[in-house]
Amino acid sequence: MAAARVSPDIYLREATQRKLRMFSELRGKPVAAGEFWDIVAITAADKQQELAYKQQLSEKLKRKELPLGVQYHVFVDPVGAKIGNGGSTLCTLQCLEKLYGDKWSSFTILLIHSGGYSQRLPNASALGKIFTALPLGNPIYQMLELKLAMYIDFPSHMNPGILVTCADDIELYSLGESEFIRFDKPGFTALAHPSSLTVGTTHGVFVLEHFDHSEHKDLEYRCCYRFLHKPSIEMMHQCDAVFRAGNFSQQDFAGDNTLSLKLNTEYVYTDSLFYMDHKSAKKLLAFYEKIGTLNCEIDAYGDFLQALGPGATMEYTRNTSNVTKEESELVDMRQRIFHLLKGTSLNVVVLNNSRFYHIGTTEEYLFHLTSDSSLKSELGLQFMASSIFPAIPECFGKTYCVIQSILDSGCSVAPGSVVEYSRLGPDVSVGENCIISGSCIITKAVLPAYSFVCSLSLKMNGYIKHSTMAFGVQDNLKKNVKTLSDIKLLQFFGVSFLSCLNIWNLKVTEELFSGNTTSLSLWTARIFPVCSSLSDSVTTSLKMLSAVKNKSAFNLNSYQLLSIEEMLGYKDVEDMIAYREQIFQEISLKEKQSDLETF
Repeated sequence: MAAARVSPDIYLREATQRKLRMFSELRGKPVAAGEFWDIVAITAADKQQELAYKQQLSEKLKRKELPLGVQYHVFVDPVGAKIGNGGSTLCTLQCLEKLYGDKWSSFTILLIHSGGYSQRLPNASALGKIFTALPLGNPIYQMLELKLAMYIDFPSHMNPGILVTCADDIELYSLGESEFIRFDKPGFTALAHPSSLTVGTTHGVFVLEHFDHSEHKDLEYRCCYRFLHKPSIEMMHQCDAVFRAGNFSQQDFAGDNTLSLKLNTEYVYTDSLFYMDHKSAKKLLAFYEKIGTLNCEIDAYGDFLQALGPGATMEYTRNTSNVTKEESELVDMRQRIFHLLKGTSLNVVVLNNSRFYHIGTTEEYLFHLTSDSSLKSELGLQFMASSIFPAIPECFGKTYCVIQSILDSGCSVAPGSVVEYSRLGPDVSVGENCIISGSCIITKAVLPAYSFVCSLSLKMNGYIKHSTMAFGVQDNLKKNVKTLSDIKLLQFFGVSFLSCLNIWNLKVTEELFSGNTTSLSLWTARIFPVCSSLSDSVTTSLKMLSAVKNKSAFNLNSYQLLSIEEMLGYKDVEDMIAYREQIFQEISLKEKQSDLETF
């Protein structure tokens, strides 16, 4: 009788759990030479972000949450124009050279790009995307620990060089027994995941050189003829990047598009992280030192990888459709990078049983943490991690997720909502699909469905204050208008922003916004009250939210008001970490008492 075929999902889950167990064994222990990364580098957008990251890394090392004996660095972008993750990569190479001289030529280095302000997932704005909490592990994992765990096999099978990744994505894969991904070829090497053509339009797509084998293996080493960055479906076909999925089931595809894929459908191979050997890194460093100051945004994926492979052309250098801000220098800089890297090989590690997930928006965050998502199953995400909440949710379908929080038994949290680093009292009711972060709600409160509430500690004139951003999880904080007369086009919790200002008795003037007066958005609107206590801050912001939902007046004129942009400028990282630690210690104490009572 033939043995039953094991589902690729089971292999993926087992491989992921093995990596998590291995990393758990390394937490708080010194690592042997070659066992782990020599250097883990995180990029930051500015000095404040750099300080916040360094403080959190210091706390993690103190609490023995990370492997020891590794050099952890935070490298900040230079002051001035935004330089993108490509510019940050160049800047990091220069920092490594200054710190280590020729020594870094023998190092394995993990570079994590985390320099954004996370406007699409604002509960990560203050402390950084790479420090986003996950309902996993004890002490709980943040994205940093998860990345270190998922890449745990890489350093021991890697030549000296740099692995480049982003803070808000997750790559999971399984291989055959005794197989490992090797980063040992000259030039660049990138991971590739089978994805739908729709996913391909928002990612990088590999045009692979022809391959003889008809049967797909979990791991294949291929050569890339050309790399396409966010191509149209028509271009994927024209460039011969499209494959037929005869050898795949619909569950074999990367990311969250498995439901829309059919058997025998078309697919492409999309990108995630990439490696460059030391020689390529030195070539980029020499280029950066020659140009001096960078005045435009360079994309590490679009501008480095598109220059690679025998089929690379200069055509992409003039395409600025995917660029947020077109600088006059951009085309020239792209062309110079193209000529620098032309002829360099792009090797591709095809992972046919793999998944790529992005957790960079409120929608993605809520889906993966509360729904029956593949990621939840593969990582073993819990509905309650390092928390106190006596209520038990339904065992099937969508649930809530509580991370390092203390909730009274009288409190209610609807399915689809996430509560992290917070305290909720007995008379608090949280609606569906809400995000509550860093808050303390002890008075009676009803949070309507789709509420976003995130509290920050502030240091103002030497005193600790608090402010809570509150809006709808579906609000677009990045959308901006150029003039005051157009602010009616902005939406706050599904209501015209102009109507909200009338409800709050706020006048439409230039002083209502911080920063650039020709880029007006919810991100820069001075609408969030500053209060002396954390609980008052949350209560006040919930009142302004409630006023909008109920169309009843709530006067904000008597408060000092800040924009989210300004809140981040005043943030007191130390106080926010202390609040989290206080919750953690209280939970730990109650867990110990509970353990003693069971004996």
